[in-house]
Amino acid sequence: MNYEFDFTPVLSQWPLLLDGLLTTVQLTLLTTVAGIITGSLLAVTYTAGPRWARIVVKTYVEIIRNTPLLIQAYFLIFGFAAAGFRIPILIGAVIALTVNVAAYTTEIVRAGIESLHQSQLEAAECLGLTSLQTYVHVIIRPAVERVYPALTSQYVLLMLFSSIVSAVGVNELFGVANRIQSVTFRNFEVFVVLGVMYFSLSVLVRVLFNLIGLALFPRLRRLGTPL
Repeated sequence: MNYEFDFTPVLSQWPLLLDGLLTTVQLTLLTTVAGIITGSLLAVTYTAGPRWARIVVKTYVEIIRNTPLLIQAYFLIFGFAAAGFRIPILIGAVIALTVNVAAYTTEIVRAGIESLHQSQLEAAECLGLTSLQTYVHVIIRPAVERVYPALTSQYVLLMLFSSIVSAVGVNELFGVANRIQSVTFRNFEVFVVLGVMYFSLSVLVRVLFNLIGLALFPRLRRLGTPL
């Protein structure tokens, strides 16, 4: 094997890599916020909503969890275009990723809600808390606290899965890397650099989630419970 490793042509494309990195971070940030909010609301609907709403949410969750993300992205992004709704490709990617991750978030948060003891709801009622206060302080917050490690892992996976939307034209990190390797013909070096960047992003996302968890859940901070 006479292959000579040369990372110079790849690293010289750092402006493109930086643009792709920023796009990946933007996708991850927007989708994380939208996915957590949407998934939490759907989880509440799934556990406490009217029967027809529970059926709708369950159907949505089953469809999303049993179809590939790439097909969902194609269907949503090009489906909008076919219906006459012209939206920026980045917004379309955020919508597709949010629709996907919200289904998994719904199941994770639902498991947290169902793990709560009925006595907690009875105590909230005895204290005279309103329905909104009960859902926010007695249901959602403790439920999210219990499943926070699972949510962290899910959103690290979201950041990694964002590479799939390069197939629909989004110039995120993986899409940019493909462009670079087609110009430099240094396939191995490109994907070594890409792997290092994704690994670094994964560590950063996990650290940020841990810091957010320590800020949101003082009990875990006091107990020193790992997130």
